Amino acid sequence: MSQAQSDPDCLLEARQIGRQITSGQWLIRNISLAVHPGDRIAIVGPTGSGKTLFLRSLALLDDFQEGELLFLGHPLKDKQLPEFRSQVIYLQQRAVLIEGTVADNLKFALQFQVNQDKPHDVSSMINLLNTFDRPESFLQRQSSALSGGEGQIVALLRALMLSPQVLLLDEPTSGLDPNTTQQFEAIILKWLTTSDKKTAFVWITHDHSQAQRVARQIMTFPAGTISPVQERH
Repeated sequence: MSQAQSDPDCLLEARQIGRQITSGQWLIRNISLAVHPGDRIAIVGPTGSGKTLFLRSLALLDDFQEGELLFLGHPLKDKQLPEFRSQVIYLQQRAVLIEGTVADNLKFALQFQVNQDKPHDVSSMINLLNTFDRPESFLQRQSSALSGGEGQIVALLRALMLSPQVLLLDEPTSGLDPNTTQQFEAIILKWLTTSDKKTAFVWITHDHSQAQRVARQIMTFPAGTISPVQERH
C-alpha cells in the first residue's frame, strides 16, 4: 500500500522516481508527476537529461530503484500489468514494427487476450488511415518498405486502435515532415477530446514551439519542474 494518500481521479502517478546504475550514479532522482484526465504535458530538456529514462519508467519498460508508480490511484499488482500495458502506451522515436503488411501490424496488438474485445475490422483501420490522407492500399504495404515517418504513423494508429487512456510519446514526430507532423498533432488532440475514456498524454519534444502547440503544462528536465503553458493572444 502507498503511504501517501492516493488521488482516485489520477490516471497515472509517479512518486519520487529514481533511476540508478550499478556504479551508484543516479541518472534521475526524486522526479514526480501526476497525470489527470485531459492533461496535455510536454517534457523538454537537453539531450541526456533523463527525459526518456523517466518516460520509460512511467511505461514500466525499465526498472526504477526508488519511488512508486500508481495507476488509477492504486499501486500496480502483477496481475494488472496486461491491462496497464494496453491502457498506458509508450510510443518511441523509432517505430518498432513486425514483418508483414501495415494491416498485420495494426492487428498485431489485438491478438492478446486483454485486447480481444476491441474493434479490429478493416473499416476502423481505413478511418484511421484517412486522418493521415493515406489510401486503403496503404494497408497492404510491407512494413520493410515504409519510410521512418510512415512507420511512425503505423505505430500511432496501432496504439489508437487499443483505445488507451494515457499515451507516452517520446519525440514521435522527429522523423516526420511538417505536414505530417501537423496531422500527427491534430490526431493526438482529437483523440484526447473525443475518446469515450478519460485520457491524457505526456509528450517529449526538443521543439519548444511544438510544446507550446500541443501542451498545457511543460515539465523541464533535469529538475523535473512543471509550469503552465502561457496562453497566446
